[in-house]
Amino acid sequence: MDFSLTEDHVALQDAVRRFCDGEYPAHQRGNAEDAALAARRRRGLAELGVTGLTIDAEHGGSGYGAVETMLVAQQLGRALGGAGWLASGLPAAALIGAAGSVEQCVPWLEAAATGEKVLAFAVGEADARYDIARLAVPAKETGNGWRIDGTKTLVFDGAIADAFVVAVRTSGERGDTHGLSLFLIDAKTAGIALRSFATIDAREAAHVTFSNVVANKDDLIGEAGEGYGLIEAALDRANAALCAESVGALEALLELTAEHLRTRTQFGAPLAKFQALQHRVADMLIALEQAKSMACAAAVAVDENDPQRRGSFVSAAKAFIGDACRTAGEWAIQLHGAMGMTEECRAGHYAKRMFTINMTYGDASWNLNRFTAQRLGKEAA
Repeated sequence: MDFSLTEDHVALQDAVRRFCDGEYPAHQRGNAEDAALAARRRRGLAELGVTGLTIDAEHGGSGYGAVETMLVAQQLGRALGGAGWLASGLPAAALIGAAGSVEQCVPWLEAAATGEKVLAFAVGEADARYDIARLAVPAKETGNGWRIDGTKTLVFDGAIADAFVVAVRTSGERGDTHGLSLFLIDAKTAGIALRSFATIDAREAAHVTFSNVVANKDDLIGEAGEGYGLIEAALDRANAALCAESVGALEALLELTAEHLRTRTQFGAPLAKFQALQHRVADMLIALEQAKSMACAAAVAVDENDPQRRGSFVSAAKAFIGDACRTAGEWAIQLHGAMGMTEECRAGHYAKRMFTINMTYGDASWNLNRFTAQRLGKEAA
């Protein structure tokens, strides 16, 4: 694999970093955003082209791939920024772009690319535990379309979404890969109820309940019952971006921790002089370099037209980075001492963001099991 960056890559990376340095002051990173601040930052990301990064140029986006997404996500991870970007641009916009009709793509993707509209992906369910095949919220076919009844859990940015891409079961039983369908539902549709809450990293999410929500044939994304492969590809793309975001957060956390050890003194000497603490920082640096390589490999695999290879690389990266970042986050808090547990200390905010990323769209344990199953299946074949 070629991990070298082009001049355009470096320019994109630098532009996002400059934006983050100005928009996310170091002493405020990780703090909860009020509605006005969040809206201003979304407008800034839209002007920079981030909200339309992966949306095709014909719909007002940049049409970039997973490598460019990795570079942007890494810089947003360093600043603990970009709330509302990933859920709307990935995977919701990716699903509309991959299989949506012209009537769906033109109004929604163009509005999402400019930041005018926010999309949300309603996929999670209480009993599914990351397994797409276990999705069971039904969409019953009626004369003119479908009726959706059920609750989707942990819908990121659900409270501010203008539309939902909803994954439901239109046929088959729980556990079947066939029978899953995708619908694009306007958030103003009658029968939608939200229960909003904040995640541990101060991001917005909601449980979304659909009660007799009517979806007509124009709301269907792609073919009925053929949504499994689309969902899997979109989540792999999102997880690759999350891996890169974790890498950015870990890099910033390492810098914070090293600076703390250099400036904090004990027994008349900087903490950095103590060999045991040096070993911990060295372990964090090793984890960071390994995580960078895994995130790069996942991004390259996402852009290749090989679903099995893509799934293996993304799951391997998510499993390794999830465990590595959890361990490094705990070390960083311990190296900061008691102040590492306070809201004023940025170390805890970075750790909480990495913990949340690990639990998003499949944690380390689930991805390790997925990777193992794919490897065993390949060897058996």
